[in-house]
Amino acid sequence: MQKIIRIGTLAVSAAVFIGQFAGAEISGIYHNGWIDFNKNGVKDPYEDPKVGVEQRIDNLLKQMTVEEKTCQLATLYGYRKVLKDIMPTAKWKHAIWKDGIANIDEHNNGRHNEKNKHNATPRALAENINAVQRFFVEETRLGIPADMTTEGIRGLCARNATSFPVQLAVGCAWDRKLVSEIGRVTAEEARALGYSNVYAPILDLARDPRWGRVPACYGEDPYLASALGIAMIKALQSRSVAATVKHYAVYSIPKGGRDGKARTDPHIAPRDMHMIYLRPFKDAFIKAGALGTMCSYNDYDGIPIGGSHYFLTELLRNKWGFKGYVVSDSAVVRYLVTKHRTAANYKDAVRQAVNAGLDVRTEFNPPQNYILPLRELIKEGKISLETLDTHVRRVLRVKFLTGLFDHPYVKDPQQADKILNSAEHRAVSLRASRESIVLLKNNGLLPLDKNKIKSIAVIGPNADVHKTWSGYGPPDPKLISVYDGIRKLAGDEIKVKYTRGCSISGRNWPASEILPFKTDSAEQSEINQAVELARQSDIVIVAVGDSINTVGESHSRTSLQLPGYQQQLVQAIATAGKPMIVVLINGRPLAINWIDRNVPAIIEAWFPGPFGGQAIAETIFGINNPGGKLSVTFPRTVGELLCNFPAKPGSQAGQGRKGDPNGWGSSRITGTLYPFGHGLSYTTFKYSNLKISPAVIKPGESVTVTLDVTNTGQRDGDEIVQLYLRDNLSSIITYEKTLCGFKRLHLKPGETKTANFVIDKEAMQLLDLNMHWVVEPGTFTVIAGKSSTETTLKGSFTVK
Repeated sequence: MQKIIRIGTLAVSAAVFIGQFAGAEISGIYHNGWIDFNKNGVKDPYEDPKVGVEQRIDNLLKQMTVEEKTCQLATLYGYRKVLKDIMPTAKWKHAIWKDGIANIDEHNNGRHNEKNKHNATPRALAENINAVQRFFVEETRLGIPADMTTEGIRGLCARNATSFPVQLAVGCAWDRKLVSEIGRVTAEEARALGYSNVYAPILDLARDPRWGRVPACYGEDPYLASALGIAMIKALQSRSVAATVKHYAVYSIPKGGRDGKARTDPHIAPRDMHMIYLRPFKDAFIKAGALGTMCSYNDYDGIPIGGSHYFLTELLRNKWGFKGYVVSDSAVVRYLVTKHRTAANYKDAVRQAVNAGLDVRTEFNPPQNYILPLRELIKEGKISLETLDTHVRRVLRVKFLTGLFDHPYVKDPQQADKILNSAEHRAVSLRASRESIVLLKNNGLLPLDKNKIKSIAVIGPNADVHKTWSGYGPPDPKLISVYDGIRKLAGDEIKVKYTRGCSISGRNWPASEILPFKTDSAEQSEINQAVELARQSDIVIVAVGDSINTVGESHSRTSLQLPGYQQQLVQAIATAGKPMIVVLINGRPLAINWIDRNVPAIIEAWFPGPFGGQAIAETIFGINNPGGKLSVTFPRTVGELLCNFPAKPGSQAGQGRKGDPNGWGSSRITGTLYPFGHGLSYTTFKYSNLKISPAVIKPGESVTVTLDVTNTGQRDGDEIVQLYLRDNLSSIITYEKTLCGFKRLHLKPGETKTANFVIDKEAMQLLDLNMHWVVEPGTFTVIAGKSSTETTLKGSFTVK
């Protein structure tokens, strides 16, 4: 039997724990249907699954000492991060966590490729996590389980877990159902190992491509990121895994796109902050009921988020109703002293953070560094007991809601071997790789006809790579490279040869970002070999882009050109005069103007996951008809930044390719290289029969929009229908248009499907002159099309 607990829009299942192995009752504290956590021989309310969550929290709080309460406000990083022991030892009885701990993060997950007998197999890791959890249940006074946490933005961050494409690639699939499947797989694998809280999804918006963490975002648009984030959160939490969304708040637009320790001082106006950057987070808490969030370590308008009562309490809890707990992003508390200089010392920083609303400090140093000054502040009255109880209540609530007090252990660890990276889970990963590919350009070269080709040259520093972009997902998954994929599909009839051509960034990186360097003899020799191979081949496929050294956390850039000598490589190969396909495997939009002008076919694959090489090869040979659309804008030059969607009227004059295919203005460069929503197909689609009902509404009411899409080509294909909305006249300047709906449709040749949308008040509202959310009377234009610039249908409705 299961008890369903609801909180807001969240429904989580708290299954009754009936023993560690196969439902058998275990002697001692384990009983049929409950656990005697405090070892007193009595079923206390907090131990009773039939009692309401808030009552259970009340009962437990009354039994807790200050020492036990303060331990619930700190993270213990797992083995080889902070914890030195892989298994519990006698020393733990004297460590500060003898009184419990809020959570244990990344215990033995192998994130930095640590391999040992306790994580060699999924079963071994599940048994290891069970052993650690058993210490907290059996060896602490009140038996409060630890929340076992780990990252999960491209699959669960644990050895042997299923790996997926990066979030940016998934964003380009524009598919809620796909994201739900990714969330389901991540949650199932988390629970199979004993992890109860996953740090995902990332809801930051990738609006400055210089920023290093662009590949970890769904895209630049708030509506798209919100819709996909909601799907991910609901999928995780429907399987009793708390979703901790990050990074709250205004984290992804540091000054100049600079990353790492410089991440601060976001230059964004209050109205844009609320209407653009906070939208995905607001929806995550209100619509999806996310149970966790990670506090970012930037500031806003001179106030650090980690010390902001407005962001952590007034907005997050009082207005949005967040019921879970907030963890710090690593150095949030320390930076109040060292970077922001709003605290005199670390103890003062603890006071600021706790009183502002931070619940759990998560940093790569021992938890006592935070807990001991916290206890001193409580004794001195600088943090009240009421505040302490409030924070502890939030942590306990998440533990109760995810069922930790009713089933703290993995019941059958050996099942983990069957669940992690199963054939069914890998199929979801392959689907994600296929759906996320975007065809940027095609002058008829693609798809290739195998019957007309005798030889293919596969060239480039990303053509035969077997290591994925790292960070916050399964460590070191096995990859199918582009070369592997092409060879397999080409078969024995076509000769496929490979040469690297050059490295990703070259020997002079990062100085070559701003200084011109000539290739040395060895580098030029590699390029020459690539040109010679191209001359000997019928078709040339060149895979270029990024690596872990050019994009990722703390890897911001000052240029959007291809790193190193990759541009020279492509230009040199072009002199061979052979049909060329450029495949981009990268983590940010790139200013590939020369390639766009001179290469007949361009595929954007991002970091496409373990099956990327297979999906790319299938796309090149027409087995997979690309249906992805860009979730980020490609600018022509770094000098255009910021350049993205949505934008204010006139701020990006000349945006798009229609009417000015070369993108050159009369006296300056105008327009984007590839606009938001852009993506081609091997088939064609026709839009028709737009209907909007009703034509007139009152403020707060919704309208229904329907339209038909027909596959007018000769191949099966996916079309992503995009619906945009324009407020024609308003009291403040609104955006040129905003995304208000999307739907991915699969259509056979000649098939017609109807896409249905609802435009609600949230899509129509704005922050007025007094910063109040309102829907103003007036006419709204509804625009449907294939991208943000290629629109085919228009209609309108009126708010009176």
